[in-house]
Amino acid sequence: MTRNSPRHKTNLKSTAVRSLLLSSAAATACAALASPALAQDSEGMDEPAIITVIARKQTETLQEVPVTVTAIGGDTLEKFQVNEIADVVSRVPALNVQVGGSGSGGQISLRGVGSSNISASFDSAVAFDFDGVQVSTMRMVQAGFFDVQQIDVLKGPQSLFFGKSASAGVFAIRSANPTQDWEVAGKASYEFEEKGYTLGGHISGPITDTLGIRVAAQYQDIEDYVKLAPGTPAFNPDGSVRDSRGISNFISRVTLQWDPVDNFNANLKLNYIKNKSDGAIGHTDVSCGANGVADPIYLLSGALVIPSNADCNSHDGLYHTSDGAAALVSNIPTGSGGDNTQFENGTPFGETEIFFGRLKWDLGLSDYLTLSSVSGYLSLDAVDTDCYSYVGELAPGVPGGAGCSDPVNQTEQFTQELRITSDFDGMFNFMIGAFYESRDIDFNTSQQGVNISFLGADPITGFTYDWYKKQNTKTEALSFFASATLDLTDQLELSGGVRWTDESKVSRITVPYVHSFLSAGPAFIPSGFFSGPINFSDSNFSPEASIKYQATPDINIYASFKTGFKSGGIDNSALPSSSLLGFNDPDPAVRQGVADALKFDSETGLGGEIGVKTQLANRTITLNTSVFYYVFDDLQVQNFDAAAVQYQTFNASQLTSQGVDVEWAWRTPVQGLNFSGSLAYTDAEFTAPFVTTSGEDINGRAAARAPKFAANAAFDWSIPMGDSLELGLNGNLQYSSSYFTNEDSLNDLKQDSYVSIDGSVSVGDPDGKWKLSLVGVNLTDKIWINTSAGRPFLEPGVGDDLLLTQNRGRQVFVEAAFKF
Repeated sequence: MTRNSPRHKTNLKSTAVRSLLLSSAAATACAALASPALAQDSEGMDEPAIITVIARKQTETLQEVPVTVTAIGGDTLEKFQVNEIADVVSRVPALNVQVGGSGSGGQISLRGVGSSNISASFDSAVAFDFDGVQVSTMRMVQAGFFDVQQIDVLKGPQSLFFGKSASAGVFAIRSANPTQDWEVAGKASYEFEEKGYTLGGHISGPITDTLGIRVAAQYQDIEDYVKLAPGTPAFNPDGSVRDSRGISNFISRVTLQWDPVDNFNANLKLNYIKNKSDGAIGHTDVSCGANGVADPIYLLSGALVIPSNADCNSHDGLYHTSDGAAALVSNIPTGSGGDNTQFENGTPFGETEIFFGRLKWDLGLSDYLTLSSVSGYLSLDAVDTDCYSYVGELAPGVPGGAGCSDPVNQTEQFTQELRITSDFDGMFNFMIGAFYESRDIDFNTSQQGVNISFLGADPITGFTYDWYKKQNTKTEALSFFASATLDLTDQLELSGGVRWTDESKVSRITVPYVHSFLSAGPAFIPSGFFSGPINFSDSNFSPEASIKYQATPDINIYASFKTGFKSGGIDNSALPSSSLLGFNDPDPAVRQGVADALKFDSETGLGGEIGVKTQLANRTITLNTSVFYYVFDDLQVQNFDAAAVQYQTFNASQLTSQGVDVEWAWRTPVQGLNFSGSLAYTDAEFTAPFVTTSGEDINGRAAARAPKFAANAAFDWSIPMGDSLELGLNGNLQYSSSYFTNEDSLNDLKQDSYVSIDGSVSVGDPDGKWKLSLVGVNLTDKIWINTSAGRPFLEPGVGDDLLLTQNRGRQVFVEAAFKF
C-alpha cells in the first residue's frame, strides 16, 4: 500500500465500483428486454465429468479442441498445496515461472519464450488470464490463488482469441463458482520447514432460485519464507537480529451467479488481495564465480570497498541479503515509496494491494446468436524496498548494503470485450468481437546507482539517495477479431480468423530530485527534469487457421497455423545520466534520438502445430501428442549490465522454438488408481545475429530457461478403508534437463539437470466431509536456478560474482479440511 497517496487509492476503488455497477445495470436492462430463447449454460453451477477448456472463447472438451492445452483441476491443486503460480511448474514441463523483481514482479515463459521479471514496461509474452480477463501486470504472479476450479495452460501463440499479450501462450485461472446446493468448507494447514500456516474456506449456495453466491477467503503467514545465513547483517524493525524474511497473504473473493431467464446469465467476481513481505528480494543467492571468492562491493571508482558477507555456498538454501548502510537509507526523498521510519532505519519491506473485478454476461439474441460481454477492472498499489548490492558488511554485524531503491508501482486497468457467437444447425458458425483496454501505470522510485551519500548527504535537502525518478505510462489498445468454423463433413472441421490490434502508449518522465554532488557535474541532469511526452504506437494483424479431423469418436487429428503479437513500448529503467541527458539538447533531432533510444519494438511470432488426441481401451488411456515450430522476431529482452549498473532493454533478432509435447493418463483396472504424466522436448535457440550487452553474438545458442527435455509423472490412489473411511496416496516426480539461466553470453551459467519429488498421504471421509493430510513438496530439497545475472558493483575486470534466483526448498504440510 502506497502510504503517500491514499486519495489515489480511494479514487481507483470508487471508479471500480461505479464501473461494475454500471455494467451490472446494463446487464439487468438486457435481461429485462430479452425474449425467451435457447437456454444458455450458467457458468460453473454443475461441472461435467469430462474436462472442458475455454481455449477459443467458448467451452469445448479438452479432447476435441484443436489446441495444445494442459488442464489442471482444482482437486489436484488442493492435494499438492499448489497455491502459487510457480508451483504449477511441476505439472507443466514446458513452463517456467519466476516470482519477484522490483519491476513487473514476476515472469512466465513457455517453450523458452517469456518476458523479463524486472521491467514493468513489458507486457508478458504468456498472457495471464484471470477468469476471462487478460491482466497486464505480472504482480498477480506474486499474489497467489486459491478456491480454483481449473488452470489451463495454452501453448503457442493465442493472439486471435486472447489478444496482444499471448504471443507465446496463455496461463488461465478459473476460480470456483456458486454451487447448486449450500456448501460450507474450510481448511487449516501448518508447514514445518518455513514455519507457515494457512487458514481458508468458503460458503456457497443459492440465495434464490436464480441467484447464487460464493464467498471465499484465505490467509497465509510464512515466518521463514527466505532463510538468512547466520551472521547476515539484517534486523527487524524493533532492532532485534533478523534470521529470515517472511511473507503474508490475504486473498478474498465474492462471486455472484445470476440466471433470471433462460436466455440470459451473468457472473460477477470481486477480489481483494493484500500481500506483505520483508523486502523485494526473495530467493536470490550469490555465486562466487570462477575466481572462487565473494567479491566486495566496489564503489566510487574504488574509493570505497565494502566486504561481502556471502559464503560461496549458493545451494544450501541460506541467503545473505543484508540491510542498507545507514549512510544511504537514513533520509529518503519526500514522497518516495520508502519514505517512512522502517526503511529509513534500514529494514526493507514490501506491500501490495490489489482490487480486481470482473463482470461476465451472456444474452441469447435468438435461438442461434449469443451476445457475450466481459468487463474487467484492476487497481494495483505496490511498494517494494530493498538494497540491490544484495550483500555488504561494513563491520561484523553492521549492514553495508548499497544500491537501495523503493519502487512504487500503481496500475489501473479497465478492459471490455464484446462477442457475438453463432450456433447454427448447419455447417457454418462464426464469432465476431471487439476489445478495448485502458491502462495507467505510475512507476516511481528513489535509487542509488553511484551511492554518492557515502561521501555525504545532499547539503541542500539532506536526502541520502542519488535521485528520485517518476514515470507515468498510459496505454490504449483497441482490437477487432473474427473467426469462422466450417464443418465440411461430420468429421472434418476447418476454422480460422484474424485479429487486428492498434495500441498506443505515451510516457512522461520527471526527476524531482538529483543529489547536488551529482547534478553539479555534466554527467547528470538537474533536479526538476521533465521529458515531455514520449510516444509509441503500433498495429498488427494476427491471423490463425486450423483443420481438425475427428477420425473416430476417440481420435482427433489437427493442424494449426498461428501468429502472435506483443506490443512494444517505452523502457522504464532509464537513469538520469546518459539515458536522459540528451533531452536538454537544443537540437530537436538529438532530443528525438534520445526518446527513440528508450523505445523497444513489438514482438511477433509465427508458426504452427500438428497434433493427435486419442483415447484408448474404453477411454481408460489418454494420449495427446503435438509437434510445433514457431519463429519469434524482435524478441523483447532485458539484460543487466553489471559494469554500468543498469538494465539494458532491446530486441533480440530472432528466436526459433520447435519440439514435441506429449501428455498421457491411465485409469488402471485397480479401483481408484490413476497415473498421468507429460513430456516436453524443446529446441529453442537464437537463429539470427544477436549481439548482447556482453558484446558477444549468441546466434545459434539455446534460449534461457528452455531445457531440451522436461517431464513429470504422477499417480493418484484412493483406497476404500470401509464405508466411512478412505486412504489417499499421491505422488509427482518432475524432471528437467540442463538449461542456460541468462541470455548474455555463450558461456552463461547453466543449471544442471535435476529431479524433484512431491507426495501426499491423506485419510478422510469418502464423500469429502473431512480429510487429514500430510503433504510434501520438493521432498529431496533440491535447489535449482531460474535466472542468473552479474551482481552489481563489481570491480571491473576482477569481480565475477553472479546473482542466482532460485526455487523454494522442501515444504512439509499437515492439513485438516472439512466440507458439508
